[in-house]
Amino acid sequence: MLSALIWIPLLGALLVGFGREPLIPARARLIALLTTGGTFVWTIVLGSQFDVGQAGMQFSEHLTWIEPLGLTYDLGMDGLSLPLVALNGLLTTIAIASGTPSVSRPRLYYILLLLLNASVTAAFLAQNLLLFFLFYEVELIPLYLLIGIWGGANRGYAATKFLIYTAISGILILAAFLGSTLLTGASSFGYEPLLTQALPLGQQFLLLGALLIGFGIKIPLVPFHTWLPDAHVEASTPISVLLAGVLLKLGTYGLLRFGLGLFPEAWAVLAPWLASWAALSVLYGAFMAIAQTDMKKMVAYSSIGHMGYVLLAAAAATPLSLLAAVCQMVSHGLIAAMLFLLVGVVYQKTGTRDLKVLQGLLNPERGLPLIGSLMILGVMASSGLPGMVGFVSEFLVFRGSFPIFPTQTLLSMVGTGLTAVYFLLLVNRVFFGRLSEPVQDLPPVYWSDRAPAMVLGALVLLLGLQPNWLVHYSETTMASLLPARLAIAPTAVVAQPMPKAEIME
Repeated sequence: MLSALIWIPLLGALLVGFGREPLIPARARLIALLTTGGTFVWTIVLGSQFDVGQAGMQFSEHLTWIEPLGLTYDLGMDGLSLPLVALNGLLTTIAIASGTPSVSRPRLYYILLLLLNASVTAAFLAQNLLLFFLFYEVELIPLYLLIGIWGGANRGYAATKFLIYTAISGILILAAFLGSTLLTGASSFGYEPLLTQALPLGQQFLLLGALLIGFGIKIPLVPFHTWLPDAHVEASTPISVLLAGVLLKLGTYGLLRFGLGLFPEAWAVLAPWLASWAALSVLYGAFMAIAQTDMKKMVAYSSIGHMGYVLLAAAAATPLSLLAAVCQMVSHGLIAAMLFLLVGVVYQKTGTRDLKVLQGLLNPERGLPLIGSLMILGVMASSGLPGMVGFVSEFLVFRGSFPIFPTQTLLSMVGTGLTAVYFLLLVNRVFFGRLSEPVQDLPPVYWSDRAPAMVLGALVLLLGLQPNWLVHYSETTMASLLPARLAIAPTAVVAQPMPKAEIME
C-alpha cells in the first residue's frame, strides 16, 4: 500500500520519458498531474484507514534488499509521516498545475518533478536508516537540475551552492547513521531496533552533533541558511513552492525522527542550546526579511524564521510541543507555498518583484485585486492571526514550549510580531496606494493563475477553523515519540499527553 505512493510517480515518469513521439507539453503535463493527483488521493485513502489511536508504524512493508550491508526495504507510516506525505502529494500537484503549460524540455521537466515527489515520499516512509539516506540524496539530483536548467539568470550559481551545501549535509547524516550502527553493534540499519540501544552520552553527543548540523543545513538554520535565499530567488515558482513547502521539512522530520528518537539523553542535555538556536533563527530570519526589497527573497527569509519554531518545539520535547512541531511543518508548507505562488503571479504579470517599483496593485480596474486579496490572506496567516492555520500551529508551539524554555519562547514570540511588520511593509508598498506607472496595462489574470493559491487559501482557513483535522492524526504518535528509555533530565521535561479539550482551547 505504501509502495504505491513511491512507484506510481516513477511509473508516471516512465510514461513521460518513453511516450510516443512527439509528446506535446500539454500531454506530458496531464500525465504528471494525473500521477501526482492519484498519489495524493491514495494518501487520503490511507488516511481514512489510519488508526489514530495506534502510536506505531502502520501499513508496514518489509523486503530484504542488500543483506550484507544491512539495507532493507522497510516502509512504515505513522502520525509524523502521514501529514508530510499528504503535503508532498498536494503541493507537487499544485506545483505542476501552476507551472507554465509550454515549459521548455517538457519530458525532462516533468520526469524530474515526478522523481522528486517519489524520493521525498520514500524518505518520509523509510524505516531503515540507509534507505532514508538513499532517498534523501536522490532528491538532491532532480532539484539541482530543476533549479539549474529552469531557473533565473544566476541559476548556475544558486544550483551549485545548493548542491554543495546539501552534499555536506548528506555526508554528516551518513556518518551519524554509520556510527550509530557500528557503535551499537546492530546487524542492520533498521530504525526500530536502534531505538532500544542506548549509547554512552559522549558518543550520543558526537552523533547527534553530526545530525544537528546535517539536518540544520536542510531546514535551514542560521548560520547554514545562505543557500536558501539564492535558491528561491533563482528557482521558478513551482520549484520554490516545493522547496519551501516540502523539501525543508526533510530537515525537521530528520531531527524529530532520528535526532530526538535515537539520542534522547543527549537531546535532553542540549535542549536549552537548541531552543536558543531556534530563537536566533527566528529573529535573524525576521530582521533579514525586513531589510529585503525583493518580494521573493522576503518570503524566503520568512521561511528561515518560521522553521525555527519547529526546532523550538522539538527542543522542549513535550507531547504538546512535538504535536505543535508537526502542525507548524504543515502550516508553513501551506502558507509558504501560497505566498510563493502569489509572488510568482505578480512577477509574471508585472515583470518585477521590487518593492520600490510596485505599488497600488489592489486597483480594482487595472491592478491585481484578487491576487492582492489572497496575498493579504496569506500574510495574515503567516503572521499568526486567529482563525487561520498559522495561529493554531504557532499557539501550540508557544503553549508547549513556554513551560520549559520561557525566555527562548518569548524571543520567538517577538519574531511573530516582526513577521507582521515585514509583511505589512510588503502589502502596503505593493498593493496599496496609486498604481505605479511602470506596471500599467497589466496582462489579464486567468483562473489557472488564481486557482492554485485559492485552494491553499481555502485549506489555510479550513484548518484554522477546524484544527482538530490537523492534530487528529498526529497526537498519539507524537505523545509516544520519545523512547521509553529516556531519563528525564532537568533541562527537558517530558509531560503527560494533554487532553484534546485543553489542546483545542
